Amino acid sequence: MVPACAADEKGAEAGRGLYTAAPVIYLVDASVFVFRAYYSMLPDMTDRDGNPAHAVFGFARFLGDLIERVRPRYIAVAFDHSLQSCFRSRIFPAYKANREPAPADLSLQFRRCFELCELLGVPAFGSPEYEADDIIGSIACLMRREGVRSTLVTRDKDLAQLVREGDVFWDWSAREQFRYQDIAVRFGVPPERFADYLALTGDAVDNIPGVPGIGPKTAAALMREFASLEELYDGLDRIPRLGLRGGASLPAKLREHRELAFLSRQLTSIFCDVPLGLDGTALRRRRPDVGALAEFFDHHRFGPLLRRQTERLAQLPLE
Repeated sequence: MVPACAADEKGAEAGRGLYTAAPVIYLVDASVFVFRAYYSMLPDMTDRDGNPAHAVFGFARFLGDLIERVRPRYIAVAFDHSLQSCFRSRIFPAYKANREPAPADLSLQFRRCFELCELLGVPAFGSPEYEADDIIGSIACLMRREGVRSTLVTRDKDLAQLVREGDVFWDWSAREQFRYQDIAVRFGVPPERFADYLALTGDAVDNIPGVPGIGPKTAAALMREFASLEELYDGLDRIPRLGLRGGASLPAKLREHRELAFLSRQLTSIFCDVPLGLDGTALRRRRPDVGALAEFFDHHRFGPLLRRQTERLAQLPLE
C-alpha cells in the first residue's frame, strides 16, 4: 500500500511555499456531514414515499452553504460505500467491525446525497474497494502535482496526515482551520508522521490495535524523535536514553509487538493511488441542474429555502 502522498514527499519538500497563490480544491468528507445531519436533526422530514429525508436536507444545506461561501473552482465529495468490501477489512477482518451497521434509512439517504452532489454540479466519488479517505488522498496528491493545494473539509483526524505546505484542514462544524504548521500543535505530531503515530497508539473508534501499553503522549514523543516506524525500529536501543517515562521497557514492548505495529500502519495509512482515472478538468465545479434539482426537492418535500439557494448558486461564476 502507498502511504499518504508518499510519491509526492520529495516534491512537496522542494516546493515549500509554492502554493501560496495556487488554486484550491475543496475535498469534502461526506460521511461527517451526513451523519451529523442524521443524528442532530429531528427525523420528522419525509419524502413522498414516506422515507426520512432529514439527513439529505442537512447535507444539502451544508454543501450549498460551502459552495456559496468559497465559490470553488475545484471541488470533490467522497463517500464511503462498504466497509465489508474495503481492502482494510481483508487485511484485518476486525477493522471497524465494532461499528453497528448503518440504519436502512440512513443508507438510502447516503445514496440520495450522492445524487444531490451530481445535480449541484459537484463531482462525487465512492468505491467498494477504497474508503472516502483514500479517495480524498488520491485526489489531493493528483492535484498537488498540478499545482493545486487542498482544503480538507472534515473533522476526521485521520485526514490530517494529508496536509502539506499550502493545504488546510477545515473543521467546518467547529469553525476551525489548521494549516501545515498547526497540525503538530493540534494533533501532537506533524502530518508526515501521523499514520505511524496512530499505528503505535491504535484507534479504538476504528478497532485498530496499535502497540499495547503505548499511549498518545509516548507515541508523540517517539514520533518527534524518529522520522518513521522503520527508523524507530532501527533505533530501539536509543529509546532508554530519551528520558521517556517507562522508556527502559519500551524496546522490549515494541519488539514483542512489531508485527502488530506494522499491521496497524497498513490500516492507518491513507492509500493515495486509487485508480480514479481523473485529471483536473473533471474536478471543476459545474453549474447546478436547476430543473432536476426542483424535481429532487419536490420528491423530498423540501421547502423554498434550498430552492432560493439553488438559484443563487446557478448565478455564481465558475472561475
